[in-house]
Amino acid sequence: MESKAKAVGHPIHPMLIVFPLGLLATSFFFDIIRALGGASTFSHAAFYMIAAGIIGGLLAAVFGLVDWLAIPKGTRAKRVGALHGVGNVIVVGLFIVSWGIRYADPEAQSGPAVVLSLIAVLLALVTGWLGGELVDRMGVGVDAGAHLDSPSSLSDRPATDKWSEGRPLVPRRAT
Repeated sequence: MESKAKAVGHPIHPMLIVFPLGLLATSFFFDIIRALGGASTFSHAAFYMIAAGIIGGLLAAVFGLVDWLAIPKGTRAKRVGALHGVGNVIVVGLFIVSWGIRYADPEAQSGPAVVLSLIAVLLALVTGWLGGELVDRMGVGVDAGAHLDSPSSLSDRPATDKWSEGRPLVPRRAT
């Protein structure tokens, strides 16, 4: 099932999710470094990483929702997509609360804020797996007929075409 929200021929949602996932996970690792005796600047950096991760997560969610709405009703993909999406909204919500606890003093380390971040990171591992299930097992966001010799998405040719760069198409021999 092809993605409905694309940029330069590729689905937008998977392009965007790497930023909030990386930022939010790294913020938690900075919390661990701070707890192990690292400088207070690690807490300060975690505070700003969470803020950026929240913004990125909400932006990615918009494009994920567009793709989810296009999944046919009554399919396993629709159910898994709903779990993936709702789970990720919970992840962002937990980080919003964690960020709010830190707001008064971003350099202070707060046990409840760190625990919320830990729970959110663990949940993000599950929701990330669900996203992988959607793409890798169910083909959500994958062009119809995609194959190892598909032409570039910039070529305006369907994925089902053979890529040849102007050369005659010669079937590949099985190895």
